[in-house]
Amino acid sequence: MRCMAKFLSAILLCVSALPTYSLGESDALQVVAEVGGIKITAADLDKAESSKLLQARYDYYQAQSKALNDLIDKTLLEQAAKSAGLTVEQLLEREVKSKVKDPSEEQLKVFYEGLESDQPYEAMRPKIIDRIRQIRTDRARAAFMASLREGQNITISLAPPSADVNLVAANTVGAKDAPVVLVEFADYECPYCQKVAGDLLKLQKDFAGKISFTYKDFPLPMHAHAEKAAEAARCAGEQGMFWQYHDELFRTKEIAPEQLKTHAVDLKLDTAKFSQCVDSGAEAAAVQKDRTEGNKLGLSGTPSFFVNGHFYSGALDYAALHQIIEQQLAEKEKPVAVTAAK
Repeated sequence: MRCMAKFLSAILLCVSALPTYSLGESDALQVVAEVGGIKITAADLDKAESSKLLQARYDYYQAQSKALNDLIDKTLLEQAAKSAGLTVEQLLEREVKSKVKDPSEEQLKVFYEGLESDQPYEAMRPKIIDRIRQIRTDRARAAFMASLREGQNITISLAPPSADVNLVAANTVGAKDAPVVLVEFADYECPYCQKVAGDLLKLQKDFAGKISFTYKDFPLPMHAHAEKAAEAARCAGEQGMFWQYHDELFRTKEIAPEQLKTHAVDLKLDTAKFSQCVDSGAEAAAVQKDRTEGNKLGLSGTPSFFVNGHFYSGALDYAALHQIIEQQLAEKEKPVAVTAAK
């Protein structure tokens, strides 16, 4: 899965606007095709084929983000070079390349041992030196760029595409009037979902009262136990223990059929009622409803996130999600401009 964590956590920013993707009135009415006298507008296309467009728009957003990040770096370097009376190349030579030290012979040999190469050390030595130099140069450049960003007022208006997610009767925890609504479509057997689960719990504590978290089931076909695990969590929910069971599944990563009932015992559920619910497939339709919604949205994998409707694909880490939430909070707290009547 793609991950925007590196880009998002790399930028220190002050957000002035986070626009959603939406068609303007004139764009929506634009005729994009005509079939037998029937006009198809951009709005018709967006409504009928949204499942094919959301991921494509997100891919384009990622390409834009990468290009924008590169342009921000270029601008900062040019400003710093001008202030120092140097060219960009001279600045990088002074602040980056000159500070990169070659590895010792012992370090080279340790690196060589890790390669498990059939070629002799002397043959590999020049390549190892070049590789370590490149790694150290990249790190030095990243540190220098971070120092240039320090204290800068960088405003980002670029935002990922948005979509409406149905939250009616969904499993949600947190303040009902929270300014930030975080929705995750996930799969209990997905390793990326398991990895980010702890980060999501921490975020709920860090932003208590400011975010609500909604979990949506999107069991993937290649995961044999994901469907039943999703049903089991909902069966626990029938006894008011959805979130405890949800957290237990992600904490233990134990989702085989026999383990599902063990969790019910550990959580002191009514095991007879729980077993009847799981064995009968009573919650299968509810799980399928979430999956159908995910398919209509065009989701291709897990985890998939919607933060105040903004779509993010991939296993974002704590830092990236934290920054996204802070961006949304900053946007919500902005004063609304009022135009005085004439």
